[in-house]
Amino acid sequence: MFGLDDAIAALSDGASIWIVLAVAVLLGLRHASDPDHVAAVTTLVASGRDRAVRRAAELGVAWGLGHALTLFAFGLPILLLNAYLPERVQQVAETAIALVIVYLAVRLLVRWHRGQLRFHAHPDAHGARTRLGAFGIGLVHGMGGSAGVGVLLIASVESTTLAVLSLFILALFTAVSMGMLSGGFGATLVSRPARAAFGVVAPALGVLSLTFGFWYAGAAWSLAPYPF
Repeated sequence: MFGLDDAIAALSDGASIWIVLAVAVLLGLRHASDPDHVAAVTTLVASGRDRAVRRAAELGVAWGLGHALTLFAFGLPILLLNAYLPERVQQVAETAIALVIVYLAVRLLVRWHRGQLRFHAHPDAHGARTRLGAFGIGLVHGMGGSAGVGVLLIASVESTTLAVLSLFILALFTAVSMGMLSGGFGATLVSRPARAAFGVVAPALGVLSLTFGFWYAGAAWSLAPYPF
């Protein structure tokens, strides 16, 4: 996907301020589709007891806001001071992301095995805590390097003020996009075909996410390729 990021960013070469900001919007919308983000949020939504469309979107937005906060906090020093996190720290952050994905996958599988996955029309009593948990997961993800290429592309903008504004927009629209993706996933889960097949879909999703989490951890330490 880095190639797609490059293609999007190339639109801003020598362009006006509005084009640069529009490119930041596109980068933010695309960034939410990174595999580690999708794996984390889909298992988060699927393992909850309430999978209504609005509820799923709320979890996605909460995740996105947490991600936006740390993305902006760690991206700002790059733009202003040309200061980067040490490679070892980045690897630890990516490993933490992998562990979060593994945790969510295991939780989904355990709840499925215990028969705790049920469809409800309204949020459960622990909704606020779940949103807070999603926010915390987003905070961890924002520390990772999957947005690094987007930040580097923004850093190439000559105007520091415009670069900072573009970073803010990148972070914001990642949150917006994740809310949209999560809402769409929630809509899929509450559809009649998905509910009928959820006994098969849930464990399959859990196993796939679990596998991805272990592979992502290996990729963080260059033990496995990461083509995305």
